[in-house]
Amino acid sequence: MKPVFLILTITALIQISCKSGNNSSGILPVVPKGAEAISAGGDPLYSREPTPSVSERYKSATAEWKSDRSDPDKIIWYGRWAAYAGEYRESIRIFSQGIKTHRDDARFLRHRGHRYITIREFDRAITDLERAALITSFIADQSEPDGMPNAMNIPVSTLKSNIYYHLGLAWYLEGDTEKALVAWRNDFALNINDDMKVATLHWIYTALSDLGRKEEAAEALSEITDTMNIIENQAYHKLCLFYKGDIGLEQLESGEYSSIMNDAMLFGLGNWFLNNNDPGRAAEYFGTILNGGAWASFGYIAAEVKTSRRG
Repeated sequence: MKPVFLILTITALIQISCKSGNNSSGILPVVPKGAEAISAGGDPLYSREPTPSVSERYKSATAEWKSDRSDPDKIIWYGRWAAYAGEYRESIRIFSQGIKTHRDDARFLRHRGHRYITIREFDRAITDLERAALITSFIADQSEPDGMPNAMNIPVSTLKSNIYYHLGLAWYLEGDTEKALVAWRNDFALNINDDMKVATLHWIYTALSDLGRKEEAAEALSEITDTMNIIENQAYHKLCLFYKGDIGLEQLESGEYSSIMNDAMLFGLGNWFLNNNDPGRAAEYFGTILNGGAWASFGYIAAEVKTSRRG
């Protein structure tokens, strides 16, 4: 893959940092009582009841925060578990308070940016994540612990990789695929591990395909092999192998891969059909996602936005 470069100049980053100061309150548009967000189609979105284990972890994180409300780690986990419990707007409020007291800690902007994506406030997500990119551009990267660890209990992402990954998503969902592509290429340049490679390359391929740059899209997958060491992003890995032609659609939809047929994979397949002149098949995959109701997943949000824009 060709070398990447930051799309944001220092001047632009300073402007972003200044503008972001006006966004630290976390004040959100009004939604119907009990709703967490409004869909691209204008429908209110409500969270399901969290599982007992998630509720217990949220309760524990709340107690930890109350024991020392100035500890940034305790604030981070309080906000993260609020989101895992489906209280996305509350998590944004928590991270906003963290931003006020820990202005140089990019983790608060990274996590608030993620949750702005969840509630479909893509412009706010972009502002937060670009400011986080500025802050972290001058410091060493750090591993980011998982709230819900994978089977091997090995975190596969870092603070910087998550910032660029989510920034790419925010730009893509906002409708600026070119800027999304730059963010994902900056993410890929961090060269973290195979899990992050397949996730990022899936979105790079998606962006290039959407832009009609099919040769570049195919070239982007040159590092994808069936021997990669994948811990948790199996869906993205298999999608990339499908894009390359190493796995057929029948095989991908067989029972062998039923355990990883999630919204991410369904969106990838739907978008592939959309870019290969079969909008009917694309609509079937997108419809399956939207009927599933997991509205906080990135695959769901992408399918929702695409469906809304296509009428």
